[in-house]
Amino acid sequence: MAFRSVSVSSTHQLHRLACAALLACSAATQAQTADPAVQTVTVSGRSAGPASVAGFGDVPLSKSPFSATVLNANALQDAGITGIADLTRLDAGTTDAYNAPGYWGQLAVRGFTLDNRFNYRRDGLPINAETVIANGNKQAIEILKGTSGLQAGTSAPGGLVNLVVKRPKDNVGTATLAWTERNSLGVAVDLGRRADGFGWRLNADIEHLDPLTRHADGQRRMLALAVEAQPSRGSLLEAEVELSRQSQPSTPGFSLLGRRLPDASSVDPRLSLNNQAWSLPVVMSGRTASLRYTQDLDRDTQLVAHAMQQRLHSDDRIAFPFACGAENPDFIPPYTYCSDGSFDLYDFRSEGERRTSSAIDLAVSGQATLAGTRHRYSAGLMATRYQARFNRQAYNWVGNGQVDGSVQLPADPRLTDENTNRDERTTELHLQDAVTLSPQWSLWAGLRHTRLHRESVRTDGSRQTGYSQSFTTPWLALSHALTAEGQAYLSWGQGIESEVVPNRSRYNGPGEALPALKSRQVELGYKHSGPSLDWRVAAFDIRRPAWRDVGSCGSTAGSCTRQIDGAARHRGIEAEADWRIGPLNLRGSAMLLKARREGSTDASLNGLRPTNVPARSLKLQAAYNLGQVPGLALLAFITHEGDRQVLPDNSVATPGWTRLDVGARYTQRLAGRTVVWRAGIDNLANRRAWQEAPYQYDHAYLYPLAPRTLHASAQLSF
Repeated sequence: MAFRSVSVSSTHQLHRLACAALLACSAATQAQTADPAVQTVTVSGRSAGPASVAGFGDVPLSKSPFSATVLNANALQDAGITGIADLTRLDAGTTDAYNAPGYWGQLAVRGFTLDNRFNYRRDGLPINAETVIANGNKQAIEILKGTSGLQAGTSAPGGLVNLVVKRPKDNVGTATLAWTERNSLGVAVDLGRRADGFGWRLNADIEHLDPLTRHADGQRRMLALAVEAQPSRGSLLEAEVELSRQSQPSTPGFSLLGRRLPDASSVDPRLSLNNQAWSLPVVMSGRTASLRYTQDLDRDTQLVAHAMQQRLHSDDRIAFPFACGAENPDFIPPYTYCSDGSFDLYDFRSEGERRTSSAIDLAVSGQATLAGTRHRYSAGLMATRYQARFNRQAYNWVGNGQVDGSVQLPADPRLTDENTNRDERTTELHLQDAVTLSPQWSLWAGLRHTRLHRESVRTDGSRQTGYSQSFTTPWLALSHALTAEGQAYLSWGQGIESEVVPNRSRYNGPGEALPALKSRQVELGYKHSGPSLDWRVAAFDIRRPAWRDVGSCGSTAGSCTRQIDGAARHRGIEAEADWRIGPLNLRGSAMLLKARREGSTDASLNGLRPTNVPARSLKLQAAYNLGQVPGLALLAFITHEGDRQVLPDNSVATPGWTRLDVGARYTQRLAGRTVVWRAGIDNLANRRAWQEAPYQYDHAYLYPLAPRTLHASAQLSF
């Protein structure tokens, strides 16, 4: 579905409406006294409830033998988070992977980049995240840490991200006005009712995007409706639909100048190199709908049938800076910009991209006593289908740009390059069981058996591939309750990735399926949950086999062989704590990570760190509730990340950095209504640093920290 673009006049009307509403609320604030019974503010992003994506039902996180973080909608609002990429501010185990403003976000968990095609779920069913994900109708975002072969047929190791959709509640009514510097303005509503066996929930938002980054104006829309009904006793029918659209130019990264790392303080973070007169916005629209039926078979057994379809449409367009042909005429990676600050600029356009994902899951879960032990089990069958259809694309050299953005070049929109269409079908059988062996000991087990078939072909009919594979991924854990508040656990699990030899003449066996990459993780952890303090610590060891092209790999047919060559091994310690003492609430998370390449036949690769992965990460959040002003809380967010390798040979690294964000939240009662005021300043010290260094397409890119940014919002509940 496409929404109409916001015209200049409608944007001005939106500004006037927002200003009038804010002034009216301000006047009412001066005339009213804050309700002293207003709830205190916390910054807890870790929920005592379950992480549903794990598949073990309603077991609380504090009693679960795995690592997960649940960030609810309030925590995201307090931090001013509006997109997936910003989750890195709240969780130390989650870092940036390639987060270009105006484009879809990419995350790394425990140092492994998540695959946007396979590592994202929506209410537990797989979706494609090669799009902008709307937050307005999401109740929470769950991040499961580690290998996920139990929860997903194929996925990159590191973790899964699950989006929990808002569902009907007894009485919901909020309207929100939000402003972000330079002049972004948004309006959102959240409405819902539930009575007499029927409920509904409507979420809608519209936003004019005018960020501090120049040449990046755009619009964003979202409309979502969720309904539920109880056809009979013990049954529940739920349906929901979401329509979204974003149109905004994306921002390409900076790069090394030759092999030199530019000083981040000398680069204007507001500059976009996508500033040609012919630059067009990236347009991403999505339509998603799901239907879920739940039936109680008896007091302890439940049947759930859940189906979903997602349709994405994208126009991907950018003035794309890539490499330096003047200094690297043979285009030998790694690619960087020229030492004098110039680069090759390409007119890239891939319009009419269509991605469709469908899934249906039929599962039964329940409790039973067998041989004197209590079992909480689930078993199900999931079928999924993914289809990607593209057109020919433009990828044409138009001249040499400059890192100061001063050079204007002619457009060349000719469709000169082929794209690749893809199809995939999978059938997955999943089984899980949590066995209570004694009051202190529990055994957790599960497996997923996957059968998949994948095909691909270029848009001109060339380079056709097709293959089928089957594999089983088990998971096992043992937990022991040491005290009423503390639990230790040991877990082991696998994950699977599937690839094919590139169908090009220089490869031996072009188009053949490669052996499935089977990653493994061992995790040892301890969790404590008390009245005022929750904390956990986990040590993990993930080993993922690595592919490498061996041979001269030139233009000669059969000169290159892709084969398993050693592994990427990520070992680390994660810690997380949530402490509530009087008016003060502190939440922190930290990760120390040793990520290395090992076992390669090329000894020069062993011991190297992966690019764009910090070895340490620390995220702290604090809220202090002022007793002198009931309802007012002062907020602070500290983010620290260590250095990142820019090039695969580890010859260049970006320095570590620390950023401070501050904010305030004021909750008050006005004429029987609740108003929540939020204001914040991101990057208070206006720190200049390289936030991340993604290595994509054999090219080294650099993204700076965003400059100091102000944001504010007012939320009225009625």
